[in-house]
Amino acid sequence: MPSPVGRLGPLLHPAWIPAEGASRPAVRAKEGDVHSDNAIETHRLTKRYGSRTAVEGLSIVVPYGVVAGFIGPNGAGKTTTMSMLLGLTSPSDGGGAVLGRPLREPAAYLRQVGALIERPAFYPGLSGEENLRLLATVGGHDPARIGDLLDLVGLADRGGDRFGAYSLGMKQRLGIAAALLGDPALLILDEPANGLDPAGIHEMRRLLSDLADGGRTIFVSSHILAELEQVCDWLVIIDRGALVFQGSKRELLDSAAAGLVVATEREGDLARLRHSLLERGRRVELRGESLRVDVDGADPRAVAAEVSRAAMAQGAVIVELRLERTNLEERYLEITNGGNR
Repeated sequence: MPSPVGRLGPLLHPAWIPAEGASRPAVRAKEGDVHSDNAIETHRLTKRYGSRTAVEGLSIVVPYGVVAGFIGPNGAGKTTTMSMLLGLTSPSDGGGAVLGRPLREPAAYLRQVGALIERPAFYPGLSGEENLRLLATVGGHDPARIGDLLDLVGLADRGGDRFGAYSLGMKQRLGIAAALLGDPALLILDEPANGLDPAGIHEMRRLLSDLADGGRTIFVSSHILAELEQVCDWLVIIDRGALVFQGSKRELLDSAAAGLVVATEREGDLARLRHSLLERGRRVELRGESLRVDVDGADPRAVAAEVSRAAMAQGAVIVELRLERTNLEERYLEITNGGNR
């Protein structure tokens, strides 16, 4: 029967649980390692598999207390990066720090880290609660927290059911409950919504929001960018193993050109209004029955007032005037050239 701990994150691995009364070994920084005030920081982190470079010179930061979205196309190096942070594979070069401890000494920080990499594996014949109790025993965690964790992940009334009877979404949520057994300061989640139906995705978003409210740092990868946009406040975007962007979500979205969407009562007024705005030096795009006027970094209210004056001068009646911002998915496609840089 397969072990239930192999794919839940290395903090649950028995080899990393110190014997009772044993002290942790002294942490010695090695070349390439850095200490940091951030929850995660890497410095030119590189991973090669033979002649193939999966991650190259990656330097990222994830501040404490944020929900950080880790974004990139398939094969960009996200899972490899997370595996290095969790000590599942060693860097070929570079280093970093996790929770202020050297990345090359994972035993120094992994008991403060919860992880879900790929789909969780548990004993199918045991209930969800029994699987958690087994992991708590192996990991030396307090089993009294299990009831609260099942409630947190929305499995309070299904904890007694066999894991083998769980839906995919329930299995993912039990995996997160297992990652929380040690009350970690940092959660690393690789595609937790992968394969879920719309209801499961909605439930996963609610769970991540609840976890974020608890003050934990969460580093989560996902290809469902609309969901990440709703829960993340920090973003790290990579492509082909290299950094493309990192910073606050607002910084990324605000760096895109905002625009005003304008519609008029009479269709013929659109062309005249467009011509008038072009004469004023505005960039204007005709979109069917509306115009999009680029704000170009100006105060949107000032541009809206200018559009209103131009419409009045033309005798046009505006029936719609609203600010349109680029969403995360559109901005991601812009900076990665459609995800195929």
